[in-house]
Amino acid sequence: MLNEPYRPKINFPKSMAEKMADMIGIAAILFSILFIALNWTSLPAQVPMHFNGAGEIDRWGSKYEMLIMPLIGIGLFIMLQIVERKPHLHNYPERINESNVEQFYKTSKKLLNYMKNTCSLTFAYITYEIVTIAKQGKLLLGSATLIVLLVLLFVIMIIGIVKMMKIK
Repeated sequence: MLNEPYRPKINFPKSMAEKMADMIGIAAILFSILFIALNWTSLPAQVPMHFNGAGEIDRWGSKYEMLIMPLIGIGLFIMLQIVERKPHLHNYPERINESNVEQFYKTSKKLLNYMKNTCSLTFAYITYEIVTIAKQGKLLLGSATLIVLLVLLFVIMIIGIVKMMKIK
């Protein structure tokens, strides 16, 4: 029989940085919902729903399809919030033990928190662009903003992984 890995159930309060990140993530989700609601009547029946690698529209869809974006953002936020609260279920290297468990848990929770909220910002940005393009016919901020958000997401992951690798 295999030994069970060391995974005590420990709950840590969120740091101020994590609370601020949550506020930004929730604000982004609320912004996307409010932005759609405020622009709903002036939106055309068809809105851009997919873009190719060059940032060109390659699929149009009903404006009702656009409601998927905030729903995905909300679902992802809730799901990652639940996982974030259960650090004992996260994946850790075999070297986790009594002396380093708190470091691993805190690092993992922070990583998930920042990823969750960066995803909320990304979905809000995409919603903003869809509405803007549908109404004005042009990108307002450009695809560089989306690239920056996606790079930020990967930077957060890399920093989290490197921090975990440094835990003794």
